[in-house]
Amino acid sequence: GLREGRGRLRVEAQRPIWPPAIASAILPTTTVQEAGMSPGISSPGRWRTVAPWLIAVLATTAHAQDPDLPPVEWPDIPAHAADADGFAPPRWRVEHAVAGRLDADEREDLLLVLRMDDPANVIVHDGPGESPFDSNPRLLVLAVADGGGYRRVAVDNALVPRQPSPVFDDFLADAPAIAPSRVFSVSLRSWASAGSWTTTTRSFAFRLQDGCVRLVGFDEESLHRASGEITRRSFNFLARSAWESSGSIDRDGEDARRTKRLPADVVCLADVGDGFAFEPGVEG
Repeated sequence: GLREGRGRLRVEAQRPIWPPAIASAILPTTTVQEAGMSPGISSPGRWRTVAPWLIAVLATTAHAQDPDLPPVEWPDIPAHAADADGFAPPRWRVEHAVAGRLDADEREDLLLVLRMDDPANVIVHDGPGESPFDSNPRLLVLAVADGGGYRRVAVDNALVPRQPSPVFDDFLADAPAIAPSRVFSVSLRSWASAGSWTTTTRSFAFRLQDGCVRLVGFDEESLHRASGEITRRSFNFLARSAWESSGSIDRDGEDARRTKRLPADVVCLADVGDGFAFEPGVEG
């Protein structure tokens, strides 16, 4: 694990493999202004829609008598801390701590994934899926270097959703990453041992800009494990362009990419909401 005792958190090495939209984003060079950024926990915005495949999976697994999940009371995150551990409130721990530049100065900032550490959320059951089942939720925290420590600039409890059922693998398979261009990436993966044949990976890229944790890239790949059909989508919000394609594991190459134009709207982290429910808008 990452923790060897309080105050001895190991900051993780960077191993990013950037998806197409994230790697190709033309990044702005304007100075970042974090002072006006809301420090509160972001809530789902107008871009949030419920993905049909997720509804189908959850409806199916509901019939499998999934255990009831204890309710969560979201904590207040300190406005300032000396180190990564200082942002973890009681009964929470730092699961991932990634150091890198998030703002315009040359100092290293922090991208944190906090996870609740409550034994009541580790559920023993006799249904399908893993048992014990760890349903402890997560928080995403951004903090920039400030004085001798760090200042919190954003907290989000929606992008990385709580595991709804023991039939799912952990949605957050890998640690987040920060690129030298000050873009950070969070990748999610959905795989279920019952109720769905679809494996979906979604990668989001954000950058602090003008008081917004701005979404600059979004990539998705879905594989139907029974038919072998693969669907890929890539969105570059800075270039306002997107494409999608389909193919199969049974044949080389993919069908011609179908391109789309994106609206000029700026999408912030608070607008994204649940990472599996987000659906970008397109023009025409």
